[in-house]
Amino acid sequence: QVQLVESGGGLVQAGGSLRLSCAASGLTFRNYALGWYRQAPGKERELVATISRSSRTYYTDSVKGRFTISRDNAERTCHLQMNSLKPDDTAVYYCAVQSVAGSKPNYWGQGTQVTVSS
Repeated sequence: QVQLVESGGGLVQAGGSLRLSCAASGLTFRNYALGWYRQAPGKERELVATISRSSRTYYTDSVKGRFTISRDNAERTCHLQMNSLKPDDTAVYYCAVQSVAGSKPNYWGQGTQVTVSS
């Protein structure tokens, strides 16, 4: 059974920072790309950032320069460091595992809530 567990969400003031973590089990972690997605109320789920097996990264324009995605294959974890948070970043953030960065995810976590107050 593949399991992805997100953590690190919470309430933060605008301009603050949060670090999200995703712990994976039940798969050969290093063989997969990873992604962070988010879904805000009334909006579709969107891709935030991806990291390939070789640690190549991609960010959606709205978070470039503020968010950093990383992975630790030894710990089987993926992280999303979020700085200079804005109220528009408020969403449920989901970790996903995929065969190719940016492709349809093979597995999803349950999500963690991030709320940024103004």
